[in-house]
Amino acid sequence: MKSGDYSICVYCGSRDGVETSYGEAAEALGTAIASEGCRLVYGAGDVGLMGRVARAAQTAGGTTFGVIPAHLVAREVAKHDLTTMVVTETMHERKKVMVMNADAIAVLPGGAGTLDEFFEVLTWRQLGLHSKPIVVINLDGFWDPLLAMIEHIVASGFAEASLKDFVTVVDSVEAAMPALLNNWSA
Repeated sequence: MKSGDYSICVYCGSRDGVETSYGEAAEALGTAIASEGCRLVYGAGDVGLMGRVARAAQTAGGTTFGVIPAHLVAREVAKHDLTTMVVTETMHERKKVMVMNADAIAVLPGGAGTLDEFFEVLTWRQLGLHSKPIVVINLDGFWDPLLAMIEHIVASGFAEASLKDFVTVVDSVEAAMPALLNNWSA
């Protein structure tokens, strides 16, 4: 593969959150993706962690691929200076285009939209619709309640224990990159 042939999709908040470490991690992830010669795939917003990861990737010389539904162009302040921007009709189309254009998925802190994206891509993995790495970056324990819920779902008999194997949990961007690049040989 040549530079830009491997794409990492980042799910994250359209807000910054209360901890400065979230924004720092978003910027570090955007920089790392570009530094590895990978393309960033994300929600095309220029606000919150989304905007930070994209601006950092661009500053580091990276290629960016943003996907946004028409109804969020104004709300999420669509970032029009991306390498590629796709405007979809629906949120579901957005998620599908993002996953179909990615080789790996990283999950930073975020809200309901990030959870929606995470659970959809996890469900698709469980159903065998893809085998892409899903890496949850659990900064300062942000995702501990989510991980406990997945444990509870398995313990309650609503999913096989293998569900947990579809997610790699790390506590930093530095630890995330090897797991995200696991399928790629530059």
